[in-house]
Amino acid sequence: MARLRIRHETRYAYERPVSFAQHRMLLRPRDSHAIRVVDAVLTVSPPGEMRWVYDALGNSVCNFTPRGEARDLSIVSELLIERFPALLSDLRVEDPQTATPIVYAPSDRAVLSPFIEPATDDSEGDLLKWLRDQVANPHEPALDFLLRLNQTIHDNFEYQARDLGAAQDPGQTVRLAAGTCRDFAWLMVEALRRLGYAARFVTGYIYCPGAGAVRGSGATHAWCEVFLPDLGWTEFDPTNALAESQDLIPVAVARTPAEAAPIAGAIYGDPGSAHLTVQVDVRPSDSLQAAA
Repeated sequence: MARLRIRHETRYAYERPVSFAQHRMLLRPRDSHAIRVVDAVLTVSPPGEMRWVYDALGNSVCNFTPRGEARDLSIVSELLIERFPALLSDLRVEDPQTATPIVYAPSDRAVLSPFIEPATDDSEGDLLKWLRDQVANPHEPALDFLLRLNQTIHDNFEYQARDLGAAQDPGQTVRLAAGTCRDFAWLMVEALRRLGYAARFVTGYIYCPGAGAVRGSGATHAWCEVFLPDLGWTEFDPTNALAESQDLIPVAVARTPAEAAPIAGAIYGDPGSAHLTVQVDVRPSDSLQAAA
């Protein structure tokens, strides 16, 4: 079990005062057998009306509408969590339905179908061509294939940090052989859907222990979850070649990256120039207490 403190600060600065529409915020993990939220504090400025709901996928959503006009919008989420990972090491998967091609029970498929259908067109065929090159032995166990694909993206694509903008189309990521964490996660999700897997896009945080180089630290992170018989939803992070790692801290799941944005909203008025800064810090709780 890992006990971690997470501080996620988002600040919008505008040249001129603006007013605000409702903002949808995905900043708090939902308690589960894998994560327990011990403490959570959300500080906003300017203040406004706040309402917490669970969306259709069970994500914890805060709908926040700042009051009045301001030249700055500040949102600071501070969490203390306990993370209980389900490591894949020494795992034996004996269900024959976990061999390629994957087979889901009818009751599962009824729920999983939105995550099996691709959400992108791949009009140029770049994604499909790349994917066909990744499929080797048709008798390869699904888990082995997923771990191999996860590692392949990590090894063969160049990581390029990009704070702003939507996730690239998977075909574009293949053509560029480069992207950021959300691009790699979306590539893996859409590739697997074309093979009949149920896959979904995950956003959250990543803990960087020690001095090791972890891609995506210091900001929000994104990865892929795949549903496997016997295993359920299983995490794969192609940016760092991780699988079911305690360093991955999921906050929200979605069918597409656009639906998983940590903060989404709108403003009224002409802001002139605008500037966004995002800072994320994840560390063991004892180290923060010692520094205080």
